[in-house]
Amino acid sequence: MPDTNETVAAREVTITREYDVPARYLFLAWSRPEHVAKWFGPVGWPITLCEIDFRVGGRFRFAMTGPSGVQNTPFGGTYLEIVPDRKIVFDNGFEGSDERMVMTITFDEKDGRTMLTHHTVFSTIAMHDSHVGQGFVAGTNSALDQLEDVVRGMAGAA
Repeated sequence: MPDTNETVAAREVTITREYDVPARYLFLAWSRPEHVAKWFGPVGWPITLCEIDFRVGGRFRFAMTGPSGVQNTPFGGTYLEIVPDRKIVFDNGFEGSDERMVMTITFDEKDGRTMLTHHTVFSTIAMHDSHVGQGFVAGTNSALDQLEDVVRGMAGAA
């Protein structure tokens, strides 16, 4: 649970990215395991466990495997809000940890281009600082780079 003395601003990270595809492709890429497995995680740390029950109240469970070939601790959470082609909200955390973050992914389409906003609120400043210190922003941006390749391929195949 968040410490009520810690401001949201001190616990959040927001990353935006514009894609040259309609929002529906980004939404699909976030909602189906066959797409998520192609882009989620930083380069060199692919998702090797990808379970998704994509509905409000449904759960997801992922794990990444690094260059050593050893699968890391699984993480996952519950889908809290889903607005097709517009928004996905879910909580997330490593298995065995009480620390959670809430992620809100929004898709704002205009003229066939989509602005994706990836907003994360960590439960504590300490959790924020730990994740950011371990490369959360760079890792997320690396994943979003890979997402661009996936959605471009999806749009080109349509």
